[in-house]
Amino acid sequence: MRKRLFLVGTVILAVWLCMPAARSDAQTFERMKAQVREHTLSNGMKWIVLPRRDAPVVSFHVYVDAGSVNEVNGITGISHLLEHLAFKGTKTVGTKDFTAERVVLGSLDSLYDAITREELKFKPDTARIAAQYREFETLRMKAQEYVAGNEFIDLFQNEGEPGIDAYTSWDATQYINALPSNRLEFWMAMTSDRFLNPVFREFFKERDVVIEERRLRIETQPIGRLVMEDFPAAAFKAHTYRHSVVGHMSDLKRITRGDVKAYFSKYYIPSNMAAAVVGDVDPEDVFRQAELYFGRIPSGPKPEAPRTIEPEQWGERRVQVAAQSQPILILGYHRPDIRDKDNQAFDALANIIGQGRSSRLHRVLVKEKKAAIQTGSFSGFPGSKYPSLIAFYAIPSQGHSNAECLEVILAEIERLKTEPVGEDELTKYKRSVKKDLFDAMKANGNMAAMLTASEMLEGDWRKVFDGIQDVESVTAADIQRIAKSVLTADNRTIGEVVPEEPAAE
Repeated sequence: MRKRLFLVGTVILAVWLCMPAARSDAQTFERMKAQVREHTLSNGMKWIVLPRRDAPVVSFHVYVDAGSVNEVNGITGISHLLEHLAFKGTKTVGTKDFTAERVVLGSLDSLYDAITREELKFKPDTARIAAQYREFETLRMKAQEYVAGNEFIDLFQNEGEPGIDAYTSWDATQYINALPSNRLEFWMAMTSDRFLNPVFREFFKERDVVIEERRLRIETQPIGRLVMEDFPAAAFKAHTYRHSVVGHMSDLKRITRGDVKAYFSKYYIPSNMAAAVVGDVDPEDVFRQAELYFGRIPSGPKPEAPRTIEPEQWGERRVQVAAQSQPILILGYHRPDIRDKDNQAFDALANIIGQGRSSRLHRVLVKEKKAAIQTGSFSGFPGSKYPSLIAFYAIPSQGHSNAECLEVILAEIERLKTEPVGEDELTKYKRSVKKDLFDAMKANGNMAAMLTASEMLEGDWRKVFDGIQDVESVTAADIQRIAKSVLTADNRTIGEVVPEEPAAE
């Protein structure tokens, strides 16, 4: 049965690939785009709704235009920490007695500030600090008495939420829900309250969770040390893409609840947020309830973007991480942001040279030379809102080295400059992009994510649909041109995990 389905699917795919794709794709996208409705609240929050009546479910996506790129030294990691704290409830959810809880939380903040001031003195009073920490732990236990477990999450799950979620990146923080469509008003009430009346309770407990996350994902993982921290720090000497989403350990240990409140007040405002609702809803009903619930949230001018622009790179940079690990290689070149006219050409270049089992790097490094067990590429690292990197990586196989893999990757890059990519490669890329986009659009949650991302990163949700024209317009000459101008030695950063011998016992 599975073989028969595979054969049928193969025939259908072959027929589809022979059809006049550009015209039919454009018509499909235009029909879908025509169904989308938008509305901007008086406080500046943008709402995008795509009704789909095929099932009584709805997906919600709230995009906050604040990620680690907005952080400065001293508060790195605060965006991610705030994401964690956003699940801790409000003045009415997650508490047994907010009036009493607020007093204890205020005392905790004041005492922690006093401890920090003492610790930062040239000659701190260690006895005093120890006494303060004892008092601090007593207050923490007192504050915990007022916490109503995971009430915020439990309420959503009781209403049919399969898995409440959120994530933080360099560019943004995003909150995700999926509920039965008759729970629209529940979502509106709960989520608006989350942004209107947040209480960052269990702050120190959650901060410790993030600290442990840093240890597990970065400090004890060679690839985490390199790719998430040292490589971006080498590639970006000025722009805030240089620090990791999880933040520096010293900052995590010093961030206060007051810092989180100030950061929230600056960035979690309606003018800096967008929401998408996709599923079994009436757009006008969504807009009416959004005005009722989210319209209550005070706003202000959208925060200014980071002022620092990454300067021109003056020569190749190299960074190494020594670890008891297999070797790992990554190299990146500075490229423009997502709004650049050549954005799709960079994506095409990355796809052709290093994405998938039919890519050039996989064919040469993995299949032919067997010098690597894995290789790949990606465009728009670590983010895409600002000028970033197009990067290539390889994990050498046993008996092979980073140097061997680097030689092959550089040779393939030079080949891009001297030989235009084949028409078959370019056609395959364009078809795969459209197929992947069609597949992603089938899921309400994916659609909501794409609509908000296009709105906030590119300035218009319509780019989700209109971007297919950019894909179709990419030429082999475009790819060769950007390869010549961007993939140069002076614009390159090379990062390596270098194996070290285990310490002698």
